[in-house]
Amino acid sequence: MQRRSMLMAGALAAAAMIAGQATAQVKLPTSLTFTAYDTGTSGFNIVVALGKMMKEKHNTDVRVLPAGNDIARLAPMKANRAQASAMGIGGYFAQEGVFEFATKDWGPQKLQLLLSSASCNGITLNVAKDTGVKEFKDLKGKRIGIVVGSPALNQNAFAILAFGGLTKADVKLVEFSSFGAMWKGMLNNEVDAAIASTITGQVREVDASPRGIVMPQAPAEDKEGWARLHKLGPYFYPHKVTCGAGGLSASNPLTLPAYPYPIFMAYATQSTDLVYSIAKSMIVNYDAYKAGAPGADGLEVKRQILNWVLPYHPGTVKALKEAGVWTDAAQKHNDMLIKRQDALGAAWTAFLKTNPPSDKAEFTKAWMKARNAALEKAGMDTVFD
Repeated sequence: MQRRSMLMAGALAAAAMIAGQATAQVKLPTSLTFTAYDTGTSGFNIVVALGKMMKEKHNTDVRVLPAGNDIARLAPMKANRAQASAMGIGGYFAQEGVFEFATKDWGPQKLQLLLSSASCNGITLNVAKDTGVKEFKDLKGKRIGIVVGSPALNQNAFAILAFGGLTKADVKLVEFSSFGAMWKGMLNNEVDAAIASTITGQVREVDASPRGIVMPQAPAEDKEGWARLHKLGPYFYPHKVTCGAGGLSASNPLTLPAYPYPIFMAYATQSTDLVYSIAKSMIVNYDAYKAGAPGADGLEVKRQILNWVLPYHPGTVKALKEAGVWTDAAQKHNDMLIKRQDALGAAWTAFLKTNPPSDKAEFTKAWMKARNAALEKAGMDTVFD
């Protein structure tokens, strides 16, 4: 018994020493600034949970700047007033220089990943049950909600319609001023389907209403459907969803479209040592924050998607290598994505030298033409027409 106790004590001491060594490798400044979605959103709450962990483990104060759109989330990073951001898919649009980033003030942004959260939820077109829709193709002729000035939401909706072989011309688009207004429209029977995460409160509200909610599946084996979806939304992947409205659970899962959220990212120019320390802290201290906010569990290192649409920052790559999850295939994919960012950056620089139109709409049109020509010349998919 005494020997067993000694062995257990020795094992615990060794584990503590290893944990201490891992923490010692993390060298964070006394303060960090992250940007995130608005106060109360899951992304904001996850950053707060991370901040609590970093204060306890490293005595680092984390300031969270809430912002209502992608431009507002990236502007502090671009101005070196924030080190990282908990973004949504708008970070991918920023890399590509499309939608709100197809303007003279922005263009393609070299954003690179820290970690992203792949939790139990999906992001899909949630359909009112009273429509009788069973599959995405059944949405033909139905009313689809879109939000003015929110390309991320709208592009997601169009991509998922494509899974069912539908385009914008096959449905009735109903415009709303905001995400909240769109979901009020679902409650009020002004629209038949709208994009959202399965765990969003508004989806649960409609699910509990007389209309109800149904979530058509997107089976991974439907290769043609996924090929169509990926033409518009290459950032989606088929996911076994076990949480959210509609009775979703571990015993009642559905295969739905999903992508990570929040997506922690920094500019490529951010210090490798700093990004390494942030990523390392998130990896080794996972148990200290995983229950701190819904979705925080999705930041687990083994859940990282190493072949996604944004490259990992060199600092994160170092941390992932030390965690034993980085592979040769991941490195090859990462190199390809960095090459894409370089091609987009070169195309933007060349475009600005052509004295492009001053009119905003004409500028965007000219840039997209130059962007797509440069990508095609490099043998890369344009994704956005």
